[in-house]
Amino acid sequence: MLLIYTHKITPRFSYAMRQVFTRILGIEVSFSTKVEDFIKHSGAKITYTKQPLQNEFFIRSNDLLFEQGINDIQINVSHWEGVPCFFTASENSSIPFDIFSASFYLLSRYEEYLPHVKDMHGRFSPKDSLAYQNNFLRLPVVDIWANKLLDRLLERFPDLLIKRKSYKYTSIIDVTTSHCYAHRGFTRSMAGFMLDLGNFRVRRLFKRIAVWFNPKKDPYNNFAFLIDIKKKFDLNCIFFFQFASYSTYDKNVSPNNNNFRFLIKSVADYCKVSLATSYSSFDDTDLLKKEKKKLTGVINRQVDYSRTRYNRVDMPHTYRNLVEAEFTDDFTMGYTHEIGFRAGTSFPFYLYDINMEVQQPIRVHPFAIHDYALHEDNSMSDILDKVSSIYQEIKKVNGEMISIFSNELLGTDNKIDWKETYQTIVKNYHV
Repeated sequence: MLLIYTHKITPRFSYAMRQVFTRILGIEVSFSTKVEDFIKHSGAKITYTKQPLQNEFFIRSNDLLFEQGINDIQINVSHWEGVPCFFTASENSSIPFDIFSASFYLLSRYEEYLPHVKDMHGRFSPKDSLAYQNNFLRLPVVDIWANKLLDRLLERFPDLLIKRKSYKYTSIIDVTTSHCYAHRGFTRSMAGFMLDLGNFRVRRLFKRIAVWFNPKKDPYNNFAFLIDIKKKFDLNCIFFFQFASYSTYDKNVSPNNNNFRFLIKSVADYCKVSLATSYSSFDDTDLLKKEKKKLTGVINRQVDYSRTRYNRVDMPHTYRNLVEAEFTDDFTMGYTHEIGFRAGTSFPFYLYDINMEVQQPIRVHPFAIHDYALHEDNSMSDILDKVSSIYQEIKKVNGEMISIFSNELLGTDNKIDWKETYQTIVKNYHV
């Protein structure tokens, strides 16, 4: 047990300490504001305040964990043994910056509460992030900081009890469009046919007609392939199905289609199935609950996991809605068109709601790799080089690598063989 002394225990303080020590490093912690209890403690202990008490392990605190609300913070990024860091501390600090405030800043997505320009889908741009602007988006800096801190603590307290973590890989399959041509209903099928005909898309016309006579030839129907990969590599794999009515941005097969329902049930026999929430439900909690309830009725199992359409996150409202709909875990924290660590970590963490100053009861699983962030690469070797660099960083900190691939992109004909690329990634990086 590691004892941490501070002058004031706040929700932010508790949140940051438990994430860094317990969830990332596997160290149990307790807190105290009493000097006499700290001095009497004979085990591992650190001081987190403005001044050390004696000659103990001391980290000088920034004010961030003791504030409330949002302030426009000036951040200057420096380096700690080659690793970017910020909230620099004085020389008498055992660590040259406030690791806990810096971790909280990234994990809470503090910068996403600040004024910023959203894209057409209401998303925060990666180019506005501190990590992107300072070239550390592809580093899980929170995890790296934590492990470097652990090295220093073990030098001082070699008997510190640690429950060490191990590397994990999770493959997420996003199914927002289960079929390209099949099972889409007469009206939508004919509208697609006329659109292809009007734009002289001859190749698509032939494919469309072929699929009408044999739905198994639909290019997006990669589910047997994906399940074979799951079995072959004993893969931790989660399928997120959209189960929503047709709208401008929701164009999946109708949830009333029996073939679509059978597909979901058959996939659920082999993999965990959860909900890819619709674009329309983003600000409609009642609709979100209905989608969840309908999918639960199909698979006859509880649906606890979510992913939002187009990775839309509006801090903290998106997560409040998910909590209200009784989701326990979300897999949306990442960028669609940039690989890397949006929250600075590869480990799951609970959502901290800054407006309410409370930890929300939903666990956020950050992903580092999205297939559309690899879409512009010219070759499979270029893609594998990028994925390998992410893998190496996560492996060093015994974190969790999560990749997002869609059955839609896997069925796309272009210069990259996406099925082969996906299989190679799973083969090389699942352990």
